[in-house]
Amino acid sequence: MVPLTRSFSSGGLSPSFRGFRALIVQFFFLSFLAPLFVPVVLGTLTTLTNYQSSFANVSNKVDDEVFVQLENAAIEHSIAVDSAVLGKYNLWRREYDNEHADPKVKFMRDQMTMSKVYMALAKSKSKIDIYEELLNRLKESQRVLGKANADADLPQSAPETIRAMNQVLSKAKGQLYDCKIFIRNLRGMLQSADERVRGLKKQSTFLSQLAAKTIPNAIHCLSMRLSIDYYLLPPEQRKFPKSENLEKPNLYHYALFSDNVLAASVVVNSTIMNAKEPEKHVFHLVTDKLNFGAMNMWFLLNPPGDATIHVENVDDFKWLNSSYCPVLRQLESVAMKEYYFMAAHPTTLSSGSDNWKYRNPKYLSMLNHLRFYLPQVYPKLNKILFLDDDIVVQKDLTPLWLIDLKGNVNGAVETCGESFHRFDKYLNFSNPHIAMNFDPNACGWAYGMNMFDLVEWKKKDITGIYHKWQTLNEDRALWKLGTLPPGLLTFYNLTHPLNKSWHVLGLGYNPSIDRSKIENAAVIHYNGNMKPWLELAMTKYRPYWTTYINYDHPYIKNCKLRR
Repeated sequence: MVPLTRSFSSGGLSPSFRGFRALIVQFFFLSFLAPLFVPVVLGTLTTLTNYQSSFANVSNKVDDEVFVQLENAAIEHSIAVDSAVLGKYNLWRREYDNEHADPKVKFMRDQMTMSKVYMALAKSKSKIDIYEELLNRLKESQRVLGKANADADLPQSAPETIRAMNQVLSKAKGQLYDCKIFIRNLRGMLQSADERVRGLKKQSTFLSQLAAKTIPNAIHCLSMRLSIDYYLLPPEQRKFPKSENLEKPNLYHYALFSDNVLAASVVVNSTIMNAKEPEKHVFHLVTDKLNFGAMNMWFLLNPPGDATIHVENVDDFKWLNSSYCPVLRQLESVAMKEYYFMAAHPTTLSSGSDNWKYRNPKYLSMLNHLRFYLPQVYPKLNKILFLDDDIVVQKDLTPLWLIDLKGNVNGAVETCGESFHRFDKYLNFSNPHIAMNFDPNACGWAYGMNMFDLVEWKKKDITGIYHKWQTLNEDRALWKLGTLPPGLLTFYNLTHPLNKSWHVLGLGYNPSIDRSKIENAAVIHYNGNMKPWLELAMTKYRPYWTTYINYDHPYIKNCKLRR
């Protein structure tokens, strides 16, 4: 977009006439676009304010006689205008590309345009006499101009017509136009537009967070139908085969914690379809009580080829209780319930809108925090690959088990750049517990695909470290939300960086990821609000996910899941 303060030449316009025209052009431009381009408009206001004083000086010092002299000189010499204030008129009218050609014709057209503007103002203010004068002069100018496109085509009466029109315009300007009122009205318009933009941003935040946290009807339907059919099965038909593989440390074990049947199926399907030896892969899937039957039924009906799968209910982990787990203990406190639940229902959109995303109870879900208890859930395993349910696997992942983590517990892709995704973006370094123990410039890393060495985990008591920091954050003074901040603290100096091609992030919020990076990645991650199973997903990225869904499956067809 062209800056509003760029200069334009206006042929033979007088200073007062040109100045008013510039303000009118900017006024109408801002009237239509201010609600969308408030930052640009705010910058323009300074220019308009500075121009006000010079415009007033011209109006006070130049009488009608001088105006006539200026117009005659303008017609003959095409007076140049201060380029720093007005902006180049040929941005708006193509015929003004050559500012020295046919100045009389151009000037008459400008007069006619301004007469129409003044007529509208006169009519709105019930100045009938001014309106009729302008109308008569406009008709006369139209008659004299006719079809002329060049000064040579104008009749000899054109200069007199121009002078007469200019006198009427000057009179109209004095009676209809007040620069101070214009500036005051413009300020009010800008303030109102700015308030509307802030309100729309709050609404956008609320609606995007709401959309990201809802389950589409089709997926809800799928879960309910599967659950009903699962509990109609005889108990002996509810078991998965190859249960002997669940504790064999020499196989490739995955941890997947999810309450979304369709998302979990994509993770498993994509992993197995790209695995070179699928029979050596074992999936440990944990869900909640509501989705336990659906998860079991789906994978009983759609087993992952030669791989092994097992589904568990997080509520069956009796050792995971409030006396052991700080998150569950905090959930029982009155203050925490009020923060996450009572405050999560504001009476207005403006009430606490900046903190809506921080007050989502999902951050207290044990499916999210179960990643900090992997050795307790899988005590006989040495290594396990943790996968989020919003990822798609595109390559064989077995080489990850051969990577030497060099004594570290966590293998992950780092996410920091020059100044972003470092520790100070996630943690409160004004708190002494954080400031004394961590480097604010330390590089962040991603959850979503993490190789965990469970032997080293036990040696270093990783779960105990997590409990320490979670307990210290009971008042949310160290970090606000999620499992990444406590993960950064817990695995500080214990994370081995993996090659970035293993895990490409951002498909849930970044529309400009290089396509070659996506297609060369072993795992792509839809982290962000625009999950691939939601309507607000980015269509350019969704096919990477839908490739692993069979839309002809009876359950999916019956629930009318759309591609």
